[in-house]
Amino acid sequence: MAKRKSWLACCFIFAGLLCAVALACLYIVWFVDRGCPSRSFKHAAVSADSQTCSEIGRNILKQGGSAVDGAIAALLCTSVVNPQSMGIGGGSIITIKNATGEVRVYNFRETVPKMFKLDLLKDCPTSFSLCKGSHWIGVPGELRGYGLIHHHYGKLPWAKLFEPTIKLARDGIPMPDFLIKLLNNPIVKKHVENSSLCEVFCNNKTTVLGKGDVLRFPKLAETMETIAKEGPDVFYTGKIGQALIQDVKAAGGTLEAEDLKSFRVNISEAWTVDLGNAKMYIPPPPAGGAILGFIVGLMKEYFLTPNSKHGDKKMQMYHHYIEAVKFANGQKRRINDPFYNRNEHADHLIQSSFIKRISKEISSNHTNENSYYKRPFTDSIGTTHVSVLDENGLAVSATSTINHLFGGGIYSPQTGIILNNELSDFCGRADTLRAGEQPPSSMTPAILETDSGGILMIGGSGGSMITSAVALSIINHLWLGMDLEKAIAAPIVFVDSQNKVNFELGFDKSVIDGLKALGHQVGQWPYFFNVVNAVEKENDCIVAVSDKRKQGMSAGY
Repeated sequence: MAKRKSWLACCFIFAGLLCAVALACLYIVWFVDRGCPSRSFKHAAVSADSQTCSEIGRNILKQGGSAVDGAIAALLCTSVVNPQSMGIGGGSIITIKNATGEVRVYNFRETVPKMFKLDLLKDCPTSFSLCKGSHWIGVPGELRGYGLIHHHYGKLPWAKLFEPTIKLARDGIPMPDFLIKLLNNPIVKKHVENSSLCEVFCNNKTTVLGKGDVLRFPKLAETMETIAKEGPDVFYTGKIGQALIQDVKAAGGTLEAEDLKSFRVNISEAWTVDLGNAKMYIPPPPAGGAILGFIVGLMKEYFLTPNSKHGDKKMQMYHHYIEAVKFANGQKRRINDPFYNRNEHADHLIQSSFIKRISKEISSNHTNENSYYKRPFTDSIGTTHVSVLDENGLAVSATSTINHLFGGGIYSPQTGIILNNELSDFCGRADTLRAGEQPPSSMTPAILETDSGGILMIGGSGGSMITSAVALSIINHLWLGMDLEKAIAAPIVFVDSQNKVNFELGFDKSVIDGLKALGHQVGQWPYFFNVVNAVEKENDCIVAVSDKRKQGMSAGY
């Protein structure tokens, strides 16, 4: 009898294995019939900076949440897994396309507080550095924005979106490898150990955490739990906001309760750029969409094809691209808050007539002095991006930031919130700043619709490198024939604020030599934190790519 039971058990196990294999085969056949790549998804996908946050966003979608729900959950998670990049003490720009084709931009990036240091711009660094201190803090808009987009597009209860991150913050996570790498950088290590950040990121408040350590945010967990229960108003008009203001003032900052209370989200229509075989929807100023639109629109004039990435054509393509970016650098002072700068506009940057005029000023056999392109500004690093597509076709491209790494190094001990240093984005790009004004930005969460009926949500992080990383990823994928993963992984060229040309490790040496021969000055930029995350749906196949530079991993189903 025992032998018979054992035999029956084996039969059941074998039958189960056969069913599993059959289902897997059907799944593979489904994709093969449609020509889908091997790591495609059928229903929905999330691309965030880490596997943990992509999976949290994916799980929210599987529970019936919308793409907005998934994006909020993934961003909240990122504030714990990559806390150097973003958090509820910062702000975001989010581009959303609904199922009817309407594309809106929600800009809830930080603003200048009512009281600020009048000669603040005199403190701007003259070369790249981390801007430290409470005088750089802008009014955080993150939670006010989450509340509004959740009201417009959310499906799950508000509190549900916070649950996974509250658990992570309270229980702790093994120190992320990327964060360990950052904290091992001498500049970042010193920045953290000599600031209030050390309360979270140091052992015994002395030396930074490392491999084998656990990263916990107990105060942030309490704050998020309160916000989950009471909604964003508890941050903007309630006890969380009051505690945050006390901590900022104790650190010497000028943030007031009235600043939080009066914060408003800016909603606008996306700008549209015709790329020939696609339409690109970008956020208007003070976001960096116009710069992205100008660069990619200008590259459209060169009729790039997969053959453009070979031999002399490859060098010429990058030469034209670098020239386009140098002209874009010269236009960056045009990117500003239109409400406060009504006499200055940036819409010409995406107009065909302007793009064609600039293309005629680009020579194929030499570059020019910096004065030819008319620029000055300073470089920066930081930020995160999340792309999400849900089953109902709601598409979200979301870029969020506290600006520089760990913002200005100001931690609120009562709330567990890391504050931004957003006002430093005015440096080199404005002569004045006014209460309520949003600083200019490189952030450019984009959505592309292809002529074949596909859709691509794409955006990046890395401060000044965002535009280069996103533009080259789009060019690689849209015109050079690279699949999305290779398009994002390809080494980039970054043209810095001095118009020096910097090459990521692994860039084609023969192209570098050719560009030098045309007169381009090569720089020594050491911080390639350019990261692009994207989700694409084409022919019922959903492909999601999280940039390996930040050790990211996408998720879907």
